[in-house]
Amino acid sequence: MNRISMARPSWDDEMRQAAVATLDSLHWVKGPQGKAFGKEFSEYCNAVQGTPCQSGSVALWGALRLLEIGPGDEVLVPSLTYIATATCVSLVGATPVFVDVEPDHWCLDLDALEAARTPQTKAVIAVHLFGQMCDDALPTWCQQHGIAYIEDAAQAHGAVAGSGIKAGGIGDVACFSFFPSKNLAVGGEGGMMVTRREDLAARMDALVNHGRDQRLESHELGSNLRMSEVSAAIGRIQLKRLEGWLARRRTIADRYAEAFQGLPGVVVPEVRPATEHAWHQYCLLVDEPEHLRNILEEANIDSRVYYATPIHRQQVYAGHEQFNTTLPVTDAIAHRLVAVPVHHQMTDDEVQRVIDAVVASTR
Repeated sequence: MNRISMARPSWDDEMRQAAVATLDSLHWVKGPQGKAFGKEFSEYCNAVQGTPCQSGSVALWGALRLLEIGPGDEVLVPSLTYIATATCVSLVGATPVFVDVEPDHWCLDLDALEAARTPQTKAVIAVHLFGQMCDDALPTWCQQHGIAYIEDAAQAHGAVAGSGIKAGGIGDVACFSFFPSKNLAVGGEGGMMVTRREDLAARMDALVNHGRDQRLESHELGSNLRMSEVSAAIGRIQLKRLEGWLARRRTIADRYAEAFQGLPGVVVPEVRPATEHAWHQYCLLVDEPEHLRNILEEANIDSRVYYATPIHRQQVYAGHEQFNTTLPVTDAIAHRLVAVPVHHQMTDDEVQRVIDAVVASTR
């Protein structure tokens, strides 16, 4: 019986041909593939500019640099997310302020944001967690208070807000990851910054190229954060496939929701009304996470817990004033979110195996 993995990177002849053709061109950096990928991806998100870069973490750092956030500034972030959401803030010298999440959708809680806001608050990094879009009221709240809105869309390629706008077309800057487990990948590490603001678009490409202009003169602090041409060529092909892959993920998620609804000790993830979830992960909130994981392991099925230790309780932030702070929702669910496979390459038989294992765990 084959093992059902959490993710399977997609690779086909068209991607292979695009990669080889790019290598054969001997134009491996700063060429037409990166420019085209940035343009096509930004158009997909309904943004004005897209700049490929080395990773989603780099994209987050770049977003903060574009918005001129640094020492003395505070950035509101969820603690229930991947560590890069907070460490990018620390790396530019600003202070991450950890905020609780919603009890139902697990994204940043608007009331908690308001309680955490201070005169030093310069930005919010809103994580569309697992592919779930954040509250549609968040951009308006940010505008009212003069706070920059950064979308951490590393898990949300193709997710759609209640407004009908895709992830990436809402915030001042949005950041995507193309790590192999993501909904869209580039044959290795990769990321993308996109913006809907013309004033930031003019600087975005320069930032990933040492802050240089067309005359190769550096006007601001940047670095070599570029994506390779080969990765961009692969990403362009994957982007053409993305909507079909998302449709399959949503079909699988619908099957799970129907099968798991009402199981004792299991809470099925809710989808925010009028939105379209991207289902990077399908996480069940369970009373006995280790028991479920043991049953899945016996059935030769991968699973993961997201995120067992909230960021504000990790040792990198042992000196942070919130290290021992209680975030009630985050602390209650962080060790109980068990992800089961939901990737687009799963067969119907594999989906049924996951269903059978989860149901068996509740008997």
